[in-house]
Amino acid sequence: MTLRSIFTAGFALLFSLGAQAQAPAPAPAVQAGQAAPGFNLPGSDGKTYNLKDYAGKSAVVLAWFPKAFTAG
Repeated sequence: MTLRSIFTAGFALLFSLGAQAQAPAPAPAVQAGQAAPGFNLPGSDGKTYNLKDYAGKSAVVLAWFPKAFTAG
């Protein structure tokens, strides 16, 4: 085994371990009729909006456009 292959294998191992360590925990599944988990979202106006700020309101509407302002 050459020094280059050892270095490459070591780098690949470190990269894979780092990727696993930084992966976020999966969110629990929400069932129909169950309350949504709390979350924050940045708005296009620069403000951050929190779902709990809208608790007790009659409706919450989330809208996003994945391809807005893109060439796709």
